[in-house]
Amino acid sequence: MTKAYAAQSSTSPLAPHEIERRQPGPDDVKIEILYCGVCHSDLHTARNEWKNTIYPSVPGHEIVGRVVAVGDQVKNFKVGDFAGVGCMVDSCGHCSSCDEGEEQYCENGFTGTYNGPVFGGENTFGGYSQSVVVKESFVLKVRHDEKSLASVAPLLCAGITTYSPLRHWQVGPGKKVGIVGLGGLGHMGVKLAHAMGAHVVLFTTSPGKIEDGKRLGADEVCISTDPKQMAEQANSFDFILNTVAASHNLDAFLSLLKRDGTMTLVGVPAEPHPSPEVFNLIFKRRQLAGSLIGGIRETQEMLDFCAEHGIGSDIEIIPMDYINTAYERMLKSDVKYRFVIDMATL
Repeated sequence: MTKAYAAQSSTSPLAPHEIERRQPGPDDVKIEILYCGVCHSDLHTARNEWKNTIYPSVPGHEIVGRVVAVGDQVKNFKVGDFAGVGCMVDSCGHCSSCDEGEEQYCENGFTGTYNGPVFGGENTFGGYSQSVVVKESFVLKVRHDEKSLASVAPLLCAGITTYSPLRHWQVGPGKKVGIVGLGGLGHMGVKLAHAMGAHVVLFTTSPGKIEDGKRLGADEVCISTDPKQMAEQANSFDFILNTVAASHNLDAFLSLLKRDGTMTLVGVPAEPHPSPEVFNLIFKRRQLAGSLIGGIRETQEMLDFCAEHGIGSDIEIIPMDYINTAYERMLKSDVKYRFVIDMATL
């Protein structure tokens, strides 16, 4: 049996629990988990806010660890390697999305690292645990040095969630890019867009985050509740990445886009956003889009990009038994900018 932390219901705190992991098969990699990032999705799932939780729920899909066993058909990993596991551990492997390396859009539904297949099925247990067994095609190579492994963990969700849309909408030199919100996702969006060479504007409601936004790589910081500051940015953005996971007025940001500009949503609020004003879209051929994590190939590309540019997440390391307090603090945005569990404390 494997030690873990689990929620038994939507109202129970996470507590010690034991789970069974399969023995590694021919194409499996077994990873001793060293660090696991804490994502807002963990809290949504533990508390059944998306109405799809299978209990007991062992969250955690920002996993970094050391390979301790490999199946005899595994080619790219050996015992002792550092490896990562993100939000998915399987997909159908044969639909058009899977064929194109976009497993996150698998037409038959990818299998989440925790909470099972998207369209229902057997439960899976995530990274709030001692170890995990994953097939090689869903395991990622970690090339950062050992001392920065904890800061790599959030890249497996927060990193790829922001990297994928920045890449898809071709963010780079000569592009003006807005990042809405400076939390776990937003701070990675700022770092990545800056490293890609874009002119980065951070939008925040908190004047206290101006200095930090600039430290992370923002060229400008705009207080989104100040109509004058917002008006100065009108019609000037090629791309806006909106990371806010609370329902809010999208029109305030859509009107900042140039003609043919796109705003992509990656935050998932518990309540829907108010519907945007259609004229705001029509008159500038603006686009409102969404994006979900990234495929395995792109996630590896993101990890390599971050290793090359010395990028990790800004983190606060916590012991496993602090997780319920961490959830309460996360709800108050009281973390800069991602909690990471030191799994040695389990």
